[in-house]
Amino acid sequence: MARSTQEIFDASVAEGIRLANDANLPDVAAMFANTSRVAVWKILFWAVAFIIHSLEVIYDLFRAEIDDRVLQLKAHSARWYAEKAKLFQYGYNLIPETDGYDNSGLSEDQIAASKIVAYAAVVEQERGIRIKIAKIIGGDLGPLAADELTAFEEYMEQIKDAGIKLLITSGVADDLKTTLRIFYNPLVLNSAGGRIDGIDPRPVQAAFQRYLKNLPFNGIFAPMLMVDQLQSVDGVVLVQDDLWQARYGALDFNGIDVEYNPDSGYLRIADVDLDASLTFIPHSVI
Repeated sequence: MARSTQEIFDASVAEGIRLANDANLPDVAAMFANTSRVAVWKILFWAVAFIIHSLEVIYDLFRAEIDDRVLQLKAHSARWYAEKAKLFQYGYNLIPETDGYDNSGLSEDQIAASKIVAYAAVVEQERGIRIKIAKIIGGDLGPLAADELTAFEEYMEQIKDAGIKLLITSGVADDLKTTLRIFYNPLVLNSAGGRIDGIDPRPVQAAFQRYLKNLPFNGIFAPMLMVDQLQSVDGVVLVQDDLWQARYGALDFNGIDVEYNPDSGYLRIADVDLDASLTFIPHSVI
């Protein structure tokens, strides 16, 4: 950023005094004591400072122009698309020929309410990129409504790089099925998995749901890590997982071996009542 003429002048004077003192040139140092507005040294120093300031302004303009050209020529990254997806404002038009909004006159609450895309992930494909998005519905992830998705698709079409094909999806959560045997310490938990002391009636179920909700959007679900999470619950001795299956859309359930990447970007238990998937068996502490 260009310095002001005064900043350059002051720095030059300070450096001149330092050099004169270091070189033991009292006559030169005395010159700087003449603070008259028409002192020859001051006129010369100010003229040079003005020229340097002008050059720095030109350099700043040149750099801004180069940066703008590079931005226009450079293809954007997957991260850029994901971040831009979350900046979408439902119900508002873009500034013409730009990828931004004019939010003057809008309150922070209005702006926040219009940004309906809470999560976005970009997956590179052979012929373009896929953008998965979700919003918050009732404290959990959910798909955009039809009108919202249509508006978002138009927004992305206007800001995307030329020639890039986009596949935009916003669906319900992939379904997860499981059958688990929970071996528990009968001194801590009861036959329904609740704490005997009454602090938490469903600690295992809560840990299960918490693990799914805390997975990164479009993150990998690993059954082994889920088992680790459940075995960390106070009172749980062992967890035997007998079944892990998942599906997206109306497809059939398929078994999960090591990991599963949800097509929608997030995963939720298919059973209405998770308790039906859990069998609690008393077991001594190992």
